[in-house]
Order: sequence, then C-alpha cells, then structure tokens
Amino acid sequence: MSRAQQPSRRTVLTAAAAGAAAAVACTTTSAVEAAQRTADDPAQARPIDYHAWTTYHEWRLGAAQGVRAVAGARPGVVIGTPAGRTDYTDPHTGATATWEYAVWTAPVHVLTAPATEVVASWNAHTPAGTWLQVELQGTYSDGTATPWYVMGRWAAGDQDIKRTSVDGQGDGKSAISTDTFAIDDAGTGLRLTSYRLRLTLYREPGTQLTPTVWRLGAMGSDIPDRFTVPASVPGLARELIVPRYSQEIHKGQYPQYDNGGEAWCSPTSSQMIIEYWGGRLTPEQLAWVDPSYADPQVDHAARFTYDYQYEGCGNWPFNAAYAATFDGIQGVVTRLASLTDLETLIGAGIPAMTSQSFLKTELTGAGYGTSGHLMTVIGFTADGDVIANDPASPSDDAVRRVYPRREFENIWLRTKRYNASGKVVSGTGGVCYLYFPAHPTPHQRKALAAVGVC
Repeated sequence: MSRAQQPSRRTVLTAAAAGAAAAVACTTTSAVEAAQRTADDPAQARPIDYHAWTTYHEWRLGAAQGVRAVAGARPGVVIGTPAGRTDYTDPHTGATATWEYAVWTAPVHVLTAPATEVVASWNAHTPAGTWLQVELQGTYSDGTATPWYVMGRWAAGDQDIKRTSVDGQGDGKSAISTDTFAIDDAGTGLRLTSYRLRLTLYREPGTQLTPTVWRLGAMGSDIPDRFTVPASVPGLARELIVPRYSQEIHKGQYPQYDNGGEAWCSPTSSQMIIEYWGGRLTPEQLAWVDPSYADPQVDHAARFTYDYQYEGCGNWPFNAAYAATFDGIQGVVTRLASLTDLETLIGAGIPAMTSQSFLKTELTGAGYGTSGHLMTVIGFTADGDVIANDPASPSDDAVRRVYPRREFENIWLRTKRYNASGKVVSGTGGVCYLYFPAHPTPHQRKALAAVGVC
C-alpha cells in the first residue's frame, strides 16, 4: 500500500527581500495599514503573511547573544563569541553531549493577518559538529503570550544530532503539531497577532565551527473554513521542464526512513525541483546508497529530510531546509491563495510543491486517494488544467500528469473535506513549498513578491 493510500500520521492543518540591491523588494506592512487597505479594497484581502529576515541590516536588528551578522553575497548570522555551554540529551539516541551556543532573537513581527496557524522555515549551512534550534513565541489577541515553542531542532547531517520536531507542546490555547503552531479552537475568535522567532546556534566546544543561517521566516495565516473554493479563470499556458522521479520505485528501500519509498512523496518532490535549479549530489554523497537502486538521490533526500520524532519525511520546514543545503537555492514554506498565484510563479519559471488530500473520486486521473500528499506543479495546459509531476506514479516515465483545473484547485485550497467514511476532516488550505534561486532574476523577484514571498 502506498503512503498516498494510507492514513497520514500528520494531523493535517485544521484551519483554515531579497537584499537592498534587489530590483523588487518587499516591505513590512503594519496591521493597521493592512486593515485600511482591505477596507478600501476588499479584493486585496490576503489572510496569509509570510515574513523573513534575510538581509545584513535585518540580521543586525535582532537581539544578539554571542552571534554576529555577516555581510556578503548571502548575508547571515553566525556564532561569534559563544554565550555559554549547555548539555543536550538527544531523545532519539539517549546520548548527552556538551555544546557551545549563541542566540539570535528576531524583532517582534506584527501579523498583517492575525493567524490561527504559523509555520516557520529556515535556510542554513550546518557543517559537521554544529546544529540549530528554531523557536517561536507569540502574543494572542487577548493580550496574553504563548510560551516559547520549539519549531524544530535541525542539522543538515544526522551524525551529531537526530533532526527532530518536539511533541507535547501546548498551553491550553495553542499547541504545536509537528511543524505547525495552531490555535486550539479557532471558533472562539482567538488569534495570534504577533510573534518573534529565536534562533540558537550550537557547535562542538573549543572549535571555530559555526552554523550560518541565511534566511529565517514564518508564514502566519487565517484561512476560513470551506469545503469548496471559488473557481479561478485560466491565465497561462506554459510547462516547465522538471526532472521526473517516482517514489513508488523505491518501495522497500531503507524502511528505517518512514517505511521506504512509497511514503516519500515530499522528499521525492523536493529532489525534482532541487535538480531543476541545478542542485546535484556528488558520487561521494551518494556512496551510502545501494548501487543497485535507481535514482539514489531520492533515497538521499529521504534520509536527510527525515524527522525522527514525526517518524516521516514530510516535515515541511525540514524539506525546505534540505533544499537550501544546495548551493544557490532558497526554500520556504508558505500558503498561496489561488491557482492564479501558481500561474504567476510558473510564468516566472518557478515550479511549486503543493500539499493536498482527496478521495480517489475527487481527482480524475490520479487513481488513488490520500490523507496527505505532495506533488510538483510544473505548468498549465492551454485549457488551464494543471500539469503536475506526481511522485505517486509507478515509474519515472509516468510521473507527468494533467489534472482538471477545477478539481485540483479545490482539493488543494479547501480546509474541510469528507473522508472515505463520510467524516468531516481537514484540508491543507493552499500549503506549498517554494524553492528558488538565492539570487532571483528581477522577473522572479516580482513573481515571488506578488505571492507574498521576499
């Protein structure tokens, strides 16, 4: 049975810039300005707010304890003089080690759309002997504050720590589900109005090693409950040439990573777009993979996106962070508002990975149903139908699919649906991964800005 047919272990979401020299830059809009804009023109309402810290100036605005900002082609933050030492016991190995650490805390970001959910994502280099932790603290609409929530403990490799989400976090008003902050009961009207992110960098004591973080951001959203979404009007006919990889041909390979390839929709989709942007793995990096396996880079992607707490490869920020380990690539997790947003990106040469759940009868041509699945949108036909590289295919040659526009946009953008038992369950509300160049072209920057990503 493929992962596409199995119930997902994830509780699917229940609700609902570039540097100073960039040709198109995003600016932070205050909540007051956003509210006024929406009142003046309701069509401008966008209940999605992605914000990131990426420039040298922005890194210098944060509160620093042992870190320093670095300039250059990709500004970031690194360990300067460590703030101290601490012990960490890895819950997945039981091993305890001492680490030097330094901390960067972002300024408070006021959400333009008070949120029911927030997903953080980051881009970093973590050489062997280093790792990082990302946390979030927010303010509720009732004036109280959340605790500091761990949004992920991450390293590019898996020898120093086992990258992991942290279960069991909550305060009676909100909780963390793997990689997602969510208000417990959005029906009460409670929302998150602002947040700040905290980044802790770790290294082996007595060394000069350091992680380098180039991008740290989060997507907050308040998507209304809906079983259907308005139909969009086709506006683009274009297809991008993206590598095609099937997760299904990896069935049974490395079962320690989420039961093997049939569960690897997320890393398989990630690898397709990484290679579209020129990311390549060396023979040395792939030497651990059984040489008899086809497409060993997919096995590699599964191993290095695997979340040891979630016990799966579908942690959204971990996939974006994996993509950014390749030279010249950035990755973010966000939501898009419509297929028109996707057309804007495709028009600029940027494919996207979309997350959706559906019954077998709801997506003509898929041949399966799923409670959670990632696929790669690579274009649109002349009739406006969606061209997707769907990794839940029996072979690489069969990966390219054309799905009816109306069906696809509904299963991707809705937040409520009926499962096979007739029970009301949740949909993902337009979640997607976006991977794009570290230095986008002006056209690409404009397209990214149009969908709220800087």
